[in-house]
Amino acid sequence: MSSDDIIRSAERRRPRLDKAARQDRILAEMRASATLRVGDLAAELDVSTETIRRDLFELQERGLLNRTYGGAVRPFASEPAVTERHRMMVTEREAIAAAAVKFIKPREVIAIGAGATTTHVARRMSAECRDLTVITHSFSVATVLAANPTIEIIMCPGRYNAREGMMVGVETTEFLQNYNINRALLGISGITTDGLADAEAPAASVYKAMMNRAAETIVVSDHSKFGIPSLAIWARIPDIQRLVTDRAPDGAVARALARAGVEITVAVSSSAGRA
Repeated sequence: MSSDDIIRSAERRRPRLDKAARQDRILAEMRASATLRVGDLAAELDVSTETIRRDLFELQERGLLNRTYGGAVRPFASEPAVTERHRMMVTEREAIAAAAVKFIKPREVIAIGAGATTTHVARRMSAECRDLTVITHSFSVATVLAANPTIEIIMCPGRYNAREGMMVGVETTEFLQNYNINRALLGISGITTDGLADAEAPAASVYKAMMNRAAETIVVSDHSKFGIPSLAIWARIPDIQRLVTDRAPDGAVARALARAGVEITVAVSSSAGRA
C-alpha cells in the first residue's frame, strides 16, 4: 500500500465531529480567517454542503457570524451605548488622546466626531491646547472642550441621537460643507481591508463629511477594532493620513495601511511605562 493510500485510509477512519464540535470548529476557522466558504468547510469537516449551510444558519441566529452568498463572514461590530464605552479601556484611550493632541497646532480648525475615544481626545485638548476652533456634532466633546475659554466650539445642527449623544442627518452633513478644516479626529467601530466603518450609519455619514472637508484625517482607535467589520463604511484606508492607537496592527490590516502610506503612532500608556 502506498503512502497516499495509507493517508486516504486514515482519513476515511477519522470520526466525524458532532454538531456542537463542528460548529465550534467553524467558529475557530472564523477567528483565523474573516471569510469562510461553504465548500471549503464541507471538505474540511467531511460533511455535505447542506449540513454546513444549516450550521451557518444556526450560528447566524445566535449572532456569531453573518451568512453570505456561498459562505459567511465575521459579525458586524455592534457597540454598547457611548455612556458604557466611556468606562471601557480608559488607560488605553487616555494614552491615545495624549499622543493625538501632539499633532494639533494653535489657530487650527479641528473637526471631532462622536465617541468615547474622541471624548478622551477632546478632554486632553481642553487641558493642553489653545486658540482652536472645533466643529463637532457630539455633546460630550463640546462639554469637555467648554472648560477651555480659548477654544471656540461650533456645534453642528441635526437630529439628536440620544444613545450616542450626537447630532446626525442631512442638516449635519450639509452644515459641514460650509467649513474648511485642518484636521478631522475620528473614531471607528472597526477597520478591515475594506475600510473604516461605524456601527451607526448616520454617524458614518457625518464622519465621511468631516473627512472630506479636512486636509488631514486622524483616526483614533484602540487595538480591539482591528480586523472587525462594522455596518457602515465611511472611508477606505487610503483616504486617511494617520492612525493613533495603543498597539500596532498586524496581518492584512497592517499591510493595507502600509501600502496606503498611513502614518501609525503607537501611544504608550503611563502604566506600560512603569512596567
